[in-house]
Amino acid sequence: MMPEPSLYHRHRFPVEIISHAVWLYHVFSLSLRDVELILAERGVMVTHESIRNWCQKLGAEFAKRLRRRRPRPGDTWHLDEVFIRIRGVLHYLWRAVDQQGVVLDILVQERRDGAAAKRFFKRLLQGLRYKPKRLVTDGLRSYGVARRALLPDVKHRTSRYLNNRAENSHRPTRRRERQMQRFKSLS
Repeated sequence: MMPEPSLYHRHRFPVEIISHAVWLYHVFSLSLRDVELILAERGVMVTHESIRNWCQKLGAEFAKRLRRRRPRPGDTWHLDEVFIRIRGVLHYLWRAVDQQGVVLDILVQERRDGAAAKRFFKRLLQGLRYKPKRLVTDGLRSYGVARRALLPDVKHRTSRYLNNRAENSHRPTRRRERQMQRFKSLS
């Protein structure tokens, strides 16, 4: 049996530099050129295009590793959706947050109906393997449809004001959207 090839195979720079660049880009919401400048200050001459390629290739793997290491989420989940425009087309960004404000999952969909809510719930439960004791949502009726179908024994609170934790978790996305002058693609 052959060993699995490394993600960093055939890259010019060491693993530490690549992972540091990807980490800077995603954690601090910096532009690619900002990351290029930070690395140049440390004596590493790399182009912003290389950093973009690294983020596209390795970003999903980093996220998967981080998800495996995170602790068990809280038992109260706050769910919310917000509309975003991607290339001028309206999409909905669904987000689930626990009571500590830790983001559980994010999904971008074109619809905001019961089927879209069910799809989001299935993805959320598949990735976490834990069920909450209570869901807190805004007044969207699609959440009730999905909860009755997939989580019938979970308490459901709908309140405009109790859901501020999920509303506030959208702020980094909105900030990144302004920095990028609107989103250009789904990925």
